[in-house]
Amino acid sequence: MTRTGPPDRAGTPDGLERLWTPHRMAYVAKDDGPAHDAVRGEPPPCPFCRIPAQPDADGLVVARGQLVFAVLNLYPYNAGHLMVVPYRHVADYTDATADEVAEIAAFTQHAMTTIRAVSSPHGFNIGLNQGAAGGAGIAAHLHQHVVPRWNGDANFMPVIGRTKVLPQLLAETRRLLADAW
Repeated sequence: MTRTGPPDRAGTPDGLERLWTPHRMAYVAKDDGPAHDAVRGEPPPCPFCRIPAQPDADGLVVARGQLVFAVLNLYPYNAGHLMVVPYRHVADYTDATADEVAEIAAFTQHAMTTIRAVSSPHGFNIGLNQGAAGGAGIAAHLHQHVVPRWNGDANFMPVIGRTKVLPQLLAETRRLLADAW
């Protein structure tokens, strides 16, 4: 890399473009708000516990089952990135009931079929991140990711430009998937 000034000097251009997204700071800082609800003196519910009480469009819910629901990821890796989440607040896959595990699996299969019908991905990444050390952004509530993938979706933008380009707004993605579900 060619530098335009002395090395290690403040203000020396690094050649990177910046896409400012201050709205993501709460996610990056992992600030989940106050430790307790000021009115009730209780811990605030986790995001996955709050979502089912919202209208589907507001909560980005794609589909609801008896024990689980499918919801778009607020910070998707790709368009159509959703998660299958049990309604019950449970952190570990081994603590899920047999019925929850079965419905998580069935919803995951149905999500793949639906995403294929809507956007024809070439493949999928599917998985659970267990615990903070395992990469779970919300470790306290189990959720399985279903991420559609296309050949070339890891192009120069995220690799070199360090910018993810999403071709569709979340509300539109939710509507398409919910309609096709």
